[in-house]
Amino acid sequence: MALFYVHDIAGRWELSEEEATHALRVLRIAVGDALDITDGCGNLYRTEVASITGKHCYVKAVEPTPVPKNWNARFHLAIAPTKNMDRIEWLAEKATEIGLDAITFLNCRFSERKVVKCDRVERIVVSAMKQSLKYCKPVVGEMTDFKRFVAEERPGAKFIAHCHEGERVLLKEVMQAGEDVTLLVGPEGDFSPEEVEIAIKAGYRPVSLGSSRLRTETAGLVGCHTFILKNEI
Repeated sequence: MALFYVHDIAGRWELSEEEATHALRVLRIAVGDALDITDGCGNLYRTEVASITGKHCYVKAVEPTPVPKNWNARFHLAIAPTKNMDRIEWLAEKATEIGLDAITFLNCRFSERKVVKCDRVERIVVSAMKQSLKYCKPVVGEMTDFKRFVAEERPGAKFIAHCHEGERVLLKEVMQAGEDVTLLVGPEGDFSPEEVEIAIKAGYRPVSLGSSRLRTETAGLVGCHTFILKNEI
């Protein structure tokens, strides 16, 4: 059964315009059909179509069923977007399918892209959430200045992945099961030495993602997958 997303479903009991269009024009649903809806906050609503009026689709109110994530702890990926947005959108889609809790775009010294259309990324994340049958929607953060991001207090372990010389440990060896994680991934030109130093002073531990040199979006996905392997229930 298809999964629909309406963030405020409990307050309106109506599909959003986009979801209603899909349900009515593509799936050809009718009154009495069952619909699974999530609010993106970990709740599943097994509803039934109550009425259809023009482009509007209303469902019968039901009590939600909490559906816990299939991983413990929280993973926040903060990454510099690539010049080609197709690559970062691919990352957002695949990371959502694998499992993460938040993604924030970083404006770094060597960033090739300074503007991200987060509404488009949001739509991609929602689609990936539904396709992979997840009930918690990752938070999509706006483009944020690197220094401002690392200065903010964050729970759990904090890591910065970079390729500069110096002491680094493998992420898979220091990531602990059940611990919240924030991972910083830089642009194609990497973080500047100054940014690495700023992050270290803010409590971020330098890490390596392996012996291969990875593209930005690949590095982000490796970090996400490493977290899930450690924390999948």
